[in-house]
Amino acid sequence: MEKVVIITGGTSGIGLNTARILAEKGCRVYEFSRRDSGMVPGVTHIRADVTDEEQIRTAVQAVLDQEKRIDVVINNAGFGISGAIEFTDTAEAQRQFDVNFFGMVRMNHTVLPIMRKQGHGRIINMSSVAAPIAIPFQAYYSASKAAVRTYSMALQSEVKPYGIEICAIMPGDVATGFTAARAKNPAGDDEYGGRISRSVGVMEHDEQTGITAADAGAFVAEKALQKKVPVLCTLGGKYKLFVFLTRLLPNRVLVDLVGQIYAK
Repeated sequence: MEKVVIITGGTSGIGLNTARILAEKGCRVYEFSRRDSGMVPGVTHIRADVTDEEQIRTAVQAVLDQEKRIDVVINNAGFGISGAIEFTDTAEAQRQFDVNFFGMVRMNHTVLPIMRKQGHGRIINMSSVAAPIAIPFQAYYSASKAAVRTYSMALQSEVKPYGIEICAIMPGDVATGFTAARAKNPAGDDEYGGRISRSVGVMEHDEQTGITAADAGAFVAEKALQKKVPVLCTLGGKYKLFVFLTRLLPNRVLVDLVGQIYAK
């Protein structure tokens, strides 16, 4: 049976490649975003902003009216900000959470009753390796993705009796347009001895030399369709080791190691 899939933020990067691969595999794919560009054959675009609950409800209902069911939801929409905590406006931090975390919450709040009534479904929430490994000068992004990770684990316990599976995917560095789109706040760089700009430079280099968006999309598509999925998945071989080490190392050691990379 062809899977009916909804993906948010599928007009570029990981989302675009995931949507393309799923369509090629015969899924009926619907992409929700506020942009119209970058779509691929076999993917139906519906304009919907994840920060607008009414738009999400309308878009989900349009899919349900057409397909009569929803098998998979991939919460991929998100963006990043960087800067020192001291110099980041609270409103900007709230916007980070409104898209990365509450955008997912709005989607799931809408689709969970549908999946519960139909007795099956899979929700994939895009977290990040920055969830277990908090990145300095990217604190609010890390915190938003940590929230996704924790939420996903709690949600799995709540909905497991109804045939619904939850999977939080934690990508490491992926070469996409996400890097250029990051909202960079250089305020306070002089006061912090140039450490903000150096940290962002390291992050951008790591991202742009990371795995390709096509490989990342293939991984997400695989998790969308495979028979069973774990509640947490790390994307990227070396990052699986890093995440494993977070369980072994004392927090003080972990913070010092990350600081040597990103906060020198």
